[in-house]
Order: sequence, then structure tokens, then C-alpha cells
Amino acid sequence: MSPTALPAAGPEHGHVTFLGAGPGDPGLLTLRAVEALSNADVLVAEHEVLDVIRTHARQGVSVVQTDADPSSVSPPGTGTPQLTVVDGTSTPAAVPGAARDAAHLVMEAARGGRRVVRAVSGDPGLDTYAAEEMLACAAAGVPFEVVPGVAAAVGVPAYAGVPLRDADGADVRFVDARTASDRCWSEVGSSDSTVVVSTTLDSVAGAAAELVSAGRKPDTPLSVTIAGTTTRQRTWTATLGTIAQTLKQAKVLPSPDGGRPVIAVVGERSAADRRDQLSWFESKPLFGWKVLVPRTKEQAASLSEQLRSYGAVPHEVPTIAVEPPRTPQQMERAVKGLVTGRYEWIAFTSVNAVRAVREKFEEYGLDARAFAGIKVAAVGEQTAKALVAFGVKPDLVPSGEQSAAGLLEDWPPYDPVFDPIDRVFLPRADIATETLVAGLIDLGWEVDDVTAYRTVRASPPPAETREAIKGGGFDAVLFTSSSTVRNLVGIAGKPHNVTVIACIGPATAKTAEEHGLRVDVMAPEPSVHKLAEALADFGMKRRAAALEAGDPVTRPSERRPGARRRRSTT
Repeated sequence: MSPTALPAAGPEHGHVTFLGAGPGDPGLLTLRAVEALSNADVLVAEHEVLDVIRTHARQGVSVVQTDADPSSVSPPGTGTPQLTVVDGTSTPAAVPGAARDAAHLVMEAARGGRRVVRAVSGDPGLDTYAAEEMLACAAAGVPFEVVPGVAAAVGVPAYAGVPLRDADGADVRFVDARTASDRCWSEVGSSDSTVVVSTTLDSVAGAAAELVSAGRKPDTPLSVTIAGTTTRQRTWTATLGTIAQTLKQAKVLPSPDGGRPVIAVVGERSAADRRDQLSWFESKPLFGWKVLVPRTKEQAASLSEQLRSYGAVPHEVPTIAVEPPRTPQQMERAVKGLVTGRYEWIAFTSVNAVRAVREKFEEYGLDARAFAGIKVAAVGEQTAKALVAFGVKPDLVPSGEQSAAGLLEDWPPYDPVFDPIDRVFLPRADIATETLVAGLIDLGWEVDDVTAYRTVRASPPPAETREAIKGGGFDAVLFTSSSTVRNLVGIAGKPHNVTVIACIGPATAKTAEEHGLRVDVMAPEPSVHKLAEALADFGMKRRAAALEAGDPVTRPSERRPGARRRRSTT
């Protein structure tokens, strides 16, 4: 058995994996951690850790929260923490009063041969209580394993652009301010090593004072990072002697969030001029921007992933719901004609069209082999990818503009010598334009224009999202079609004037302007990925302008003018 192979769970005691979830970025989970999560029957973790790991858990896995969350733990004295389910449905399973601490919760969850993942922030080896829980499992005969994670004391400085060592090989000392003794402060204070201090925001100044009292010079550089490795990350640079004033001037303290954990790095490696060059994470073009993506979840997936790579926080709001045609007979006849050789070509103008044909194929027990002998066209890259996932490689994808017009540019005219059949099957939406149909007819083809699906306006998003849209809570919104403009305004209201409006092309921009929106960004070509690139370029230029002017870098939602800006008519 390989070192990382999953051990078998015992029929009585089950099995426990103590897993390091890292400092906050889900992308820092190890491959071994993802494997363990995908096989877990029960997850045991604090609320914030669950947010990091639950994406990789299978549907139906039970969850036990170890922190005092009113939604999952009964009032004090009742001793009945509850199990909830990842997919949102609740399945109460009371845990006995004797199992109030985490060690007993873990062992209780493992009973009956279940696989338990006990996830902790950072690395289990540096967790205050993980070792005690492991000892408790060992004493009870519950087999366990340990999956290391990225420790916050190492991962957060890396994301903050603060190297801990260089070619000179200075010592690195790690200090937990909550448990550090006078002797510990004295040792690190009298040395010239880099000191990584785990503390809280309102205790940073106290830790700095301890180091100065122990011998460190007040002008020793210091960096402080909160919410490290997440898009809420923020870093301040100062010295041991000035950090209290720096946080006060930045209006960070006093604050109700003063108890939030931070990582402070003390030493020459945290000098401001060095961090300015190495701050790769917080300097991303859309860092921390909350971007509204008004598309269906399936359509938004790749776009959201691209936005995350720029540091943004995408928020997907479906504006269109896809439903079957009211009269399915036309679609049924066309699919049967596809199988019997009625068509020379089939043209797909959207991912939804591919999905509609695929579902009809599955209904009839067909698969991609039914396309044998038929030429297949796709309007663009995303549609082509959907076809490839279906098992079909398209014969024609536009070499230029990814649109009906672009498809027509490359479509061959009908030739009775080389084309035995003169008919094209065009499955599409009920509201599609006639551009492609008219163009194919001009090229000599007969077209079966078939409604494969209907697009209807989606239900309104939650009230909180609607208020954020109208109140300026979003930094940007991406409009990928005129219908997304109309539908978003219809179901949620008009975006606030501080929100950056990005449109995929002139037609969409015109619709946005007709709804009173100021268009700030337009894609150089009609592609959702080019649109995201254009927004990132806008954000990068905005950031550069702020730095050049000596202004703080802010997000659009952080700048609320007293009056709504009007679109210039000049």
C-alpha cells in the first residue's frame, strides 16, 4: 500500500484523519487532503475551516461544528450539538452530553466504522489541541492519521510578500503571543532573528512593546497581515515603535474586529521597500473586488475562475432560466432526422443548445455516435468545449469573431457536387436572432430552425444581494448580453453608480446605456474571457494611477460620492 493510500476504517472504531486546512485559501489544500475529504463520512471543524474544506466533500457528508454556532449547537447545558449536511438539508443527530469537547466529538463521530476528517486551521502539528485529540483517539483505540497543511505562520508571510529568510540564512523564530513566556520574549528580543508572531489585531502593539522591552530596537521593521491568503487580506508595514500609531491612523483600531488573528513579521525581511517589490497577492489587478456575474451557474464557472485568478471575488446571479420548449414535437422530429440522415450540418450557437440536444439524445438512448457522417459547427470556444465534453469534435469554429456573423464568415456555400444533402439543423433559443438563418439561406442552404429551449427571466436574487446591487456593494458587474442587462435590472434593480460596468460588445453597451448605466469597460472582441481581461486591465490601470498620485488603493465600492455620477454626453 502506498504511503498516501486510504487505510481501511475499522468496523467498530472507524478512522480519523487529522487534516491541516491551511491559512484560508482553499487552493492551498494538499492533494492528500482533497482525497481524504472526498472519502469522508463526517467532517469535524470550526465554522471558518468548514468554509475552506466543504467544497471537496461529497454530497450528504455529515458536519459537526466544534465552535459555538447557535445554528448547530444547542444552548449551554443541554449538551446536544447537531449534525448538519453539506447540501443544505438538515439531519439532526444529537451527540450525547458527555461528548461536549472536540476529542469526544471526533471519537463519537467515528463510531460505526465511519471515516472522520478532523480539520484544523493551518497545520495539525502547530494546533493547540490537535495533539490532545490524537492522544485521546490512541487511548480509545481509534486509528488515525495526520495530513499536514500549510501553517499560517509560513503561508501568510508568503502571500504578504514578506520572505522569512535570504542567502544570509538568518534564524527564524515562531512565537504565539497568547502563550509566550517572559523567557520566550527575552530570547527573541535579544536576538537578530526574524520573528513571526501569531497574535490578534488589538494585541500587536503589546507584542511589539514586549520585543522592545526585551532588547529589539524600536526602528526594527514590522509587517502585520490580517485575513492572510484570502481576498480580504490586508497588510500594514511600520516599525516596532510606530505600529500602534500606524494602525490608529489607518483607522483599523480601535475596532470590534480587534480580536481577529494576525501574523506579524519582525526583522529586516519585512522592510517596506522589499515588500513593495514582492507583494504579488495584494497587487493583483482586481484584488478584493466583488464582481457580479449575471449568468447561469454553469455558464459562469470558467468566467468566475478567471476572475479569481485576478484576485476578484465573483458573485454569480442567474438572470436567465432555461426551460424546455412548450411544444417538443419539432425538436423530436429534428433529432430523429439527425439519425436518419436528413442533415448535412448541425450548428450549435450556445452551450444551452448542446445541452438540449444531449438531453434529447439521452432520452432516446443515443450518444455521440449518432453524429457520424454529419458536419458539426460551434459558434465559439465555450460551445466547442461543451461538444468535446459530449464526445463530439466540431468541424467548424469561427476563426475570427465568435458570433453568428463570425460563423457565417467561415461557413462554406452549398455545393450540389460535394454536398449530398442541402439541409442544416439549427437548434437554438426561442429568442435567438435571425442572422444565422438568413445568412445560411443566402449561402444556398435549407435550414430547419428549431426551438431547442426557452429562455425566461430568472427569479429575483435574495434581498441582501438586491440591496448590494442597488447600494453600491459590488465593485463591478459583467454584462455578457443585452438580455443580461434587461433581466438583471428587472429582477434586482439598477447597479449603483460607483459600480464599474463592463460590457461584452457595442450592442450590450447600448442596452446598458439605455437603462441609464455608464459603461466603463468594453471587451475588445465578443468573448467572456476577453471581457474579464479587459476588466482586469481597467483595475490595473486604476491601481497604477492611485499609486502614482500617492493615494491609497481602494476598490470602487469603497468610494461613495455624495451624488450619483452622470454619464458624460460629450
